[in-house]
Amino acid sequence: MISLAGFPSDGDGPIYLRIVRFIRAGVAAGSIADGDEMPSRRVVSATLGVNPNTVQKAYKLLEDEGLMVSRPGAKSYAVVTPESVEAARAKLRAEEIGRVVSALKTSGMEKSEAMELISRLWDEYEVGGDTE
Repeated sequence: MISLAGFPSDGDGPIYLRIVRFIRAGVAAGSIADGDEMPSRRVVSATLGVNPNTVQKAYKLLEDEGLMVSRPGAKSYAVVTPESVEAARAKLRAEEIGRVVSALKTSGMEKSEAMELISRLWDEYEVGGDTE
């Protein structure tokens, strides 16, 4: 069964979107595999201290994205394919880049300045978070 260990207790956005992001991240990272059992809506609701309808909203989005399948009265399972992994990664990247763009715009940076900064940092950044 998919564990909620590591679910961020605080974060940006509505809780149902944070649940979706958590599952997407697990799919993208490979910690959630095809056929893994999703925790029940009641378990997620109790564990996170949220309304069951909030969990239902998250699960509906995950179903719409093709990341899980549910049947009334039965358990829900993750659906992980190479296509769903790439789609999850693309959505996570777009969200992160969106946050960066928003911060840069809020700081008053022009697009050309931002592109120069990103280009410079791209070349300096080493995978794992260290810069030269």
